[in-house]
Amino acid sequence: MNDLKQQAALAAVKMIKENSIVGFGAGSTIAHLVNGIRSLPGLAGTISTVTSSYNTRLLLRQSGFVVKEMGDLQEIDLYFDGCDQFDSRLSALKSGGGIHTREKILASMAREFVLIGDASKYVEKLDGKYPLVVEVIPDALAFVMSRVQQLLNPSECRVRMSDKKDGAVITENGNFLLDCRWTVFPDPEVVNEKVIRIPGVLEHSLFFNIARLGIIAGAEGIKIIR
Repeated sequence: MNDLKQQAALAAVKMIKENSIVGFGAGSTIAHLVNGIRSLPGLAGTISTVTSSYNTRLLLRQSGFVVKEMGDLQEIDLYFDGCDQFDSRLSALKSGGGIHTREKILASMAREFVLIGDASKYVEKLDGKYPLVVEVIPDALAFVMSRVQQLLNPSECRVRMSDKKDGAVITENGNFLLDCRWTVFPDPEVVNEKVIRIPGVLEHSLFFNIARLGIIAGAEGIKIIR
């Protein structure tokens, strides 16, 4: 599987132009992408980078890249990220890492947001395998859980608990995460519209109508989805 992720990452390298500002998400596919760029000194030495991920930031700095702060930027040229699953319309769920708010900010800054990964990430329709993750202001926790239940009737809606400490996962923004699951994932457009309007919700992990390109590697080679 790692070989397929590496193939997708190397295909993505070809999109990067000299003197551009490039954003990166998190995960092993992104690490392959960073290493692929690093192997091209004539390109790597000209670009500036920014990332939503602490681990990716460390990798970029250790690799000698110029790393900019998100808060200093209004626009970037490209943003690359993986995901848990994405569909034929490039609606993507980024539910595992819990940093989807920062990821969505960078994706929205980008002139082009590109999803990359292996073919197992691609489905015709989002299927309920992964949860919708909602970042919630602590004072609104009970209210948001109730409103999500009323509006979208998930089969499960739970506060994400930490496996590293006693208690709930706390985001970098000081908020809680709700993992909301359905047996069959609802219409992404409806989910996007209803959840983001609930007072107390900072962001959710569905990236609807943001990505413009998907690069996936499978047994039959590289496939580009637009």
